[in-house]
Amino acid sequence: MTLLTTVFAAAACTAVWYKNAPRHTMKIGILCLIYWGASLMWLVDAVAGYMELGADYFTPAAADMLNDFYLGLSVAALGLVIWLVVLLIQDPKGAVRDALLKD
Repeated sequence: MTLLTTVFAAAACTAVWYKNAPRHTMKIGILCLIYWGASLMWLVDAVAGYMELGADYFTPAAADMLNDFYLGLSVAALGLVIWLVVLLIQDPKGAVRDALLKD
């Protein structure tokens, strides 16, 4: 479930990035790289799990699937937080600077 969650997040983010490709004002490409990196990490984890468990890897318990889904959501949320921090630091539209300098 972690792999599916991050792949869906990466695919959705990539679609948004592609739609807004000429304007790179919100730095969505960084978020795409974060999600695709997480997806690659979970893919390696899935391959290692399959090598260890064999066919039993594909029959997890319901509680394990729910825990994996929550972990995937947590990774997606952490990716959003990292992207927001990068966005606030780089401040491509100058909104943070204007808000801080406004007296």
